[in-house]
Amino acid sequence: MEMEAAADLAAGAEEGAKGDDAAGRLTYEIFSLLEAKFLFGRGHVAAGPPRAPAAGGRVCVLSIDGGARASDGLLAGAALVRLEAALRRRAGSPAARLPDFFDVAAGSGAGGVLAALLFARGPRGRPLYAAEDALAFLLRRVRRGGGGWPARRAVGLLGRRRGGAGSAFGPALGELTLRDTLRPVLVPCYDLGTRAPFLFSRADAAESPAHDFRLRDVCAATCAGGAAVEVVSVDGGTRIRAVGGGAALGNPTAAAITHVLNNRREFPAAAAVGDLLVMSIGTGEAAERGEVARIAAEGVSDMVDQAVAMAFGHSRTTNYIRIQVTAAVTSRFLLQY
Repeated sequence: MEMEAAADLAAGAEEGAKGDDAAGRLTYEIFSLLEAKFLFGRGHVAAGPPRAPAAGGRVCVLSIDGGARASDGLLAGAALVRLEAALRRRAGSPAARLPDFFDVAAGSGAGGVLAALLFARGPRGRPLYAAEDALAFLLRRVRRGGGGWPARRAVGLLGRRRGGAGSAFGPALGELTLRDTLRPVLVPCYDLGTRAPFLFSRADAAESPAHDFRLRDVCAATCAGGAAVEVVSVDGGTRIRAVGGGAALGNPTAAAITHVLNNRREFPAAAAVGDLLVMSIGTGEAAERGEVARIAAEGVSDMVDQAVAMAFGHSRTTNYIRIQVTAAVTSRFLLQY
């Protein structure tokens, strides 16, 4: 019930004007649930300068699935627009943004692009973009490139001549690096050089320039399609031959939870899953994928969801929510754009 409600919510797009009355009611119900249980249930913190997790408080985690295409992030982007608008109303501040309420953001593929855009540090230490801006960025890519990124197939070649593998994301993110995020950000890819998953992490970037990457390159790495792209750390010491995050970790929720529980420096009070509040947003089922590819991608994502739910045990109904949608809803949403 909660997942289908969230799907209809997301299908409402930026301002919820689209959809019938039933979808509108479901939209209201699901976001009321998220506001009450997941964001304000631990005590509201007014919007303002970026906050650190309260001592002894629960850590709020946002996890966003994603594929290689811009269109794979539209449902999540629309859901986040609605959530941020609800939070602004509840906080009584038009300046409230998602980083004011979430302590960690993890994203894969297009979800990684959303995480980078939403949690990048802008002027005066506030978020660079609102959720509406991030969704608009994805929509522009869909309308111009049929769901992909500009020159995605040639990003490994043409991109290097025009400013690096992340040139498609350069206008939005400039020279910002992982260290320039308001909260810990986690974005996966698969490194062909080591034949292993690689997790871009602000915590690692803070420890060594060899693990600090420009956000535009992080986005290019996690969204890489069939052809690998090469990204280089800020100091030039680390090179990653990346293919997309979906190939490594389409659903990054478990990685985000593990990161928090093992990151005593930033989250000293998080000793067990009961100390976390986790919201995980899926991309929706992709009806246009081949059957084998669809089963593989959705199967891995669902297995992560099941494992996380089991880890939470009795607290999974209060500390963990997964929002996923059916292929029919996904298709209906994409047709609107």
